[in-house]
Amino acid sequence: MIKAIKYIIILIFLSNCGASKKNTSDNEKLIDIFKKNEPIEKEFNQQLKIKKLNTFKTKPFLRNNSNNNGNINFDSNFDKFLTFKINKIKKFNSNQPELFFTEDEKIIFFNGKGTIIKLSKDLKKIWEINNYNRKEKKLNPILYFAQAGVNLIVNDNLSKIYSIDLNNGKVNWSKYSSSSFNSNIKVYKDKFLTIDFDNIIRAISTKDGEELWNFKTDNSFIKSQKKNSIILKDEIVFFINNLGDVTALDVNNGSLVWQTPTQSNLIYQDAFTLENSDLVFENNTIYFSNNKNEFFAIDARTGIIKWTQSINSSLRPTIIESLIFAVSNEGYLFVIDDRNGNILRITDILTNFKNRNDLKPTGFIHGKYKIFVSLDNGRLLTINSSTGAQEKITKIHGSKISRPYVLNNSMYLIKDNAIAKTN
Repeated sequence: MIKAIKYIIILIFLSNCGASKKNTSDNEKLIDIFKKNEPIEKEFNQQLKIKKLNTFKTKPFLRNNSNNNGNINFDSNFDKFLTFKINKIKKFNSNQPELFFTEDEKIIFFNGKGTIIKLSKDLKKIWEINNYNRKEKKLNPILYFAQAGVNLIVNDNLSKIYSIDLNNGKVNWSKYSSSSFNSNIKVYKDKFLTIDFDNIIRAISTKDGEELWNFKTDNSFIKSQKKNSIILKDEIVFFINNLGDVTALDVNNGSLVWQTPTQSNLIYQDAFTLENSDLVFENNTIYFSNNKNEFFAIDARTGIIKWTQSINSSLRPTIIESLIFAVSNEGYLFVIDDRNGNILRITDILTNFKNRNDLKPTGFIHGKYKIFVSLDNGRLLTINSSTGAQEKITKIHGSKISRPYVLNNSMYLIKDNAIAKTN
């Protein structure tokens, strides 16, 4: 109802503008009411030093239902790397494949043909399994993972869902859905939650793959390839669809708690170009940003937008104590006051690249007094967290690499044809 009233007001406003057009001169400037602010591409308060943050999260990539990786007790000079080669993932550049760590600290990933591989921490193969026929392998499926007890839950962008025994790699059950999937997976008791390309969140039994409930949100005609995001807190599941609507549901039955739209649904073509970051939960607040130069802080209890800020980023932010760290698509590191959304500092982290305008960050983590940023040219940046200064550039690959992942004292990065590890 509220959205409908907003649309009527906009239409009346536009009609009035059209009706009065005859009375305006050709020289008068017209105002575009849908015009977006330009991304920030300049430094601010770069002399400000951030205090050392000594609150560390333990194993932030294991069963992390909040998506907030926080401050990770990790540091490295990146002197040595181990690699595990895989069949090339052809859709790597346009998708966001994720490395998955099991609760017994093993590694799960997949190759370009959909083969699932279980590895030790030292990248030694334990087993592999492929649950796809010849035709499906040629489509180069993108897989998403979650752990439910001793089993691995898998879904993909080809509409298949299945369960695998983590001990031996055998398939427990396998089914097809009416739509392909495009989100991370969260597990709650005997069910897992995932979002399909039709913007429907589904709760599915971990035991046999039967659907328990679903909740439909607005759908767009054009499907975005950007992965949607889910977080889970207590008995509430929060998720965002590809139109930018953030929804909170009761995880037990799928009943609506609240829903907050963040974009105008009048312009449906925006759904194809809109890229939202992952949702992050911290301090009873949901944080996320997008490539439309918008950063949101939403009250997790009510769905009310607490504040917004002009930051152009499709990368997952990190919240540590009362500070928010975000990296923009243009290569600027933002430090933000969590309480009011005020920007404390902006630093350019691509200053030593001649072709900086052609580069794009792909992800980052906050390590022990350092921030590690991966780029789409295969480089990994080491940034001083206190000053924002660039300290080191490490070549990992010749093209795009994933965001960094950390398990204990090791960092892992995904290439399109390998997994790399460094201590």
